[in-house]
Amino acid sequence: MDLSNLQPAKGSVKTQGKRVGRGQGSGKGGTATRGHKGAKSRSGYSKKIGFEGGQMPLQRRVPKFGFNNINRVEYQGVNLDTLQQLVDDKKIKDTVDFETLFANRLVDKNDLVKVLGRGELKAKLKVSAHKFSASAKAAIEAAGGEAITL
Repeated sequence: MDLSNLQPAKGSVKTQGKRVGRGQGSGKGGTATRGHKGAKSRSGYSKKIGFEGGQMPLQRRVPKFGFNNINRVEYQGVNLDTLQQLVDDKKIKDTVDFETLFANRLVDKNDLVKVLGRGELKAKLKVSAHKFSASAKAAIEAAGGEAITL
């Protein structure tokens, strides 16, 4: 290595590129690479998101349909066979509440829980949830457990 082949570390020098709008002598004066006339040549120009040069934008061309109910309440479903699997894996013993389901990653912290009736439950469980389907409630009580609505 000597003075003739010294160079800065890769990525350390950030070249700013050609300075525009700094007089005719620079070669990039006058219009400063913006061209003549039109909105893009003016200062303060910014286009809306989705602007397509005056063509009807995609979000306005695509038809809207259906109905979105703003009062809809979404529940995270947990089935009986899932609860039975947790009992078989010895992850739960006799009570199932929101904290247990959250700890086993069946629900997220802001979810509302509904217990659904798929599968069969053999264990006697005390289940706490926001909602129960009729078949799930019947199955839990038939196994000798208790269904508590939060």
